[in-house]
Amino acid sequence: MRVIPVLDVLGGRAVRAVAGDRAHYGPLRSVLHPGTDPITLARAGLIAWGLRDLYLADLDAIAGAPPDLGLYRAIGDLGLTLWVDAGVRDAAGVPGLLDSGVARLVVGLETVRGPGELAEVVGWAGADRVVFSLDLRDGRPIVDTRAAWGTDRPPEIAARVVELGIRRIIHLDLARVGTGSSPDTSGMGKSFDWLADLALANDGLEWLVGGGIVGLDDLAKLARIGAWGALIGSALHDGRIGAEDLKTWKPRWADLDRGDPPGGRSPAVGPVDDPDHAALVVEVIDHRVDVGDVPEV
Repeated sequence: MRVIPVLDVLGGRAVRAVAGDRAHYGPLRSVLHPGTDPITLARAGLIAWGLRDLYLADLDAIAGAPPDLGLYRAIGDLGLTLWVDAGVRDAAGVPGLLDSGVARLVVGLETVRGPGELAEVVGWAGADRVVFSLDLRDGRPIVDTRAAWGTDRPPEIAARVVELGIRRIIHLDLARVGTGSSPDTSGMGKSFDWLADLALANDGLEWLVGGGIVGLDDLAKLARIGAWGALIGSALHDGRIGAEDLKTWKPRWADLDRGDPPGGRSPAVGPVDDPDHAALVVEVIDHRVDVGDVPEV
């Protein structure tokens, strides 16, 4: 199961996202580095975590400003596999994004104009580079989707995007982001069953969860039901999930005390020394990186 660290950027600085209330996001305070420059933090993450992936939410672009292509290029040049949500609305800006170091173009339900525009983005970028973000608040679409999508039910929207060629879906519940409220506090039950079933019915479909992941128990439960990955921001930046946690985390069915996997589903977890799961192998997070090692940009 892949762990992907998150940086939310607003006004050129990394911010602490809380419950999707962007007007009140404050500066990010990270164990990585005392500053808020996103390039410095990304470089510090490379030193501290040995991470291979980084998810960047360009909150200005999501709100309608031009995407910060220079920032994407600078972070991509560090050698990261960069996932970017730049508020894509249609295919018009896709070539510029793809040329700026973006490896995974995240297209959010919040901003894309509809399924026709999403299909055009997939056509331009290719299904292997496009990730669909199912943007929710308390389990419901963050915007009114009925006119464009003909439904406001997340399972029906997800099934539609799969028909359009999407092979990766992020289940992102903004109400839980940065709040310390674990995904599906009822116990990782029906909230994600439909996504797991969708993946089983569509070979190669990968799904991730973002919003409120606070510890290894959350990761283990998500792994058990078949999640391919998890987006983690606050819990990594404040040290609740540390390097030693990730290095030693080897979930087993017995550890979960939940019996055999449902339907014989295999856990989406590989050994920590497997290079295909290098995003889980990190070096240090329990102390700050020496500021002298990471010059401000």
